[in-house]
Order: sequence, then C-alpha cells, then structure tokens
Amino acid sequence: VAAVARLADRRCGALIVIERGGELGHRIEGAAVLDAAVSRGLLLSIFHPDSPLHDGAVVIREGRVAAAGYFMPISAETQLPDELGTRHRAAIGLTEDVVAIVLVVSEERGEISMALDGELRRAVSTSDLTDELQRLLGSEEVNRWRRWTSWWRGGERS
Repeated sequence: VAAVARLADRRCGALIVIERGGELGHRIEGAAVLDAAVSRGLLLSIFHPDSPLHDGAVVIREGRVAAAGYFMPISAETQLPDELGTRHRAAIGLTEDVVAIVLVVSEERGEISMALDGELRRAVSTSDLTDELQRLLGSEEVNRWRRWTSWWRGGERS
C-alpha cells in the first residue's frame, strides 16, 4: 500500500495486478516474463516514464513479480466515464474475466483506484486500500504485500 501511495504522490502511472487464482496463465505471454523478488530498483525501473514497460502492468503472483509490461484487455463497457483512460479501462476489462485485484495509479490525477469483478472504485485512500486488501486477500497475503512494499518506507524486504 505504501508503494502505491508513493507512485500516486509522484503521479507515476502504474498498473499492478494481484493474481488471486492463477487464472492469467497463458494471457501474459506477450509480457516480459519474470520470476523476481519485488525490489525498489525493479519497480522504479518498470514504472519509470521512459521505460518501455511503463504502460503495461506488473503481475504479482505468490508475492513475486511474475511479469511486467503486460497489456491487459480493454473493457468493452461503453458507459464508462470519458475521463477514464486506458489503464482504468484495462483494469476493469481484466477483472471482468479473471479473479484478480488490479490497482491503478493515474499519472494525470495522482489518484489510486482498485478494480475487482469488473467494477472500479476510484479515489481510494491508503487506509481503505489496506482494509480492502486485508478483507480480500486475508492476513497472510496482506502481510506478504506489506513486506514487498516496505522498501518504499525505507525498510528492508524480507
């Protein structure tokens, strides 16, 4: 959660997919496939505006970066607000078909959104995001999430 807040503060656009059932499988074939511990350097490189992977998503699977530069399906929903960009539409589109949580950071507004089950919740506070992740993932997964984001607060990843 601290990592997402930091990206939002910097207005650095980001898409982070938290896989919940391994349903992405073959869908990430066009992405840069990784099996890497999440680190400050890795995520800063991926989401740096000049990075070729910047506009794609990072896929977190079992607490590790499984892929980067993943281009997700765009929602076919036609009633979405005009101000929603490609990242938000992709987050909705993926969660229409796959059991996952997608966190979106808007580079235009510095706003955090969360997509789940084809629905987008916008302007999510970090405290609400923490509560939702706790509810959706359970304490073990949230603790793993917190460990990999602790480096944003200057801590060491365990």
